Amino acid sequence: MSSGSVSKTSLIFEIKGKFKLSCDLKRHLSPRTVGFILRALPLEGNAHRMGQSIVYLETPIDSGIERPRREFKKGDVAFLPVSGSICFFTKDSEPGKTMTPIGKISEDLKVLDDVKAGDVILLYAETG
Repeated sequence: MSSGSVSKTSLIFEIKGKFKLSCDLKRHLSPRTVGFILRALPLEGNAHRMGQSIVYLETPIDSGIERPRREFKKGDVAFLPVSGSICFFTKDSEPGKTMTPIGKISEDLKVLDDVKAGDVILLYAETG
């Protein structure tokens, strides 16, 4: 499947100066929310942590809730509409907040354990 397929778009999730991971946004999970995010790319901002299981990036995106879930698995990517945040799950988690599922990181997530609040996150389309 190519990075520009209708159902899946491959993005680069980068912590500036530290590492890059491939991240797939899956339109079939939440078509409206994924569309808003793709149109807003590239995104950049400070990393934040929610406990030990979530690294997130606040964005100006306002899409509301779509296909709400409260349980997520390691590697899941979700959108938190209350703050417009894109959340990356480093462990299986029930964060207590309703989120919109939007994708998955399939690479080694251990590097996310080293993300510190204030690190710069870049999220952009894969090229080439």
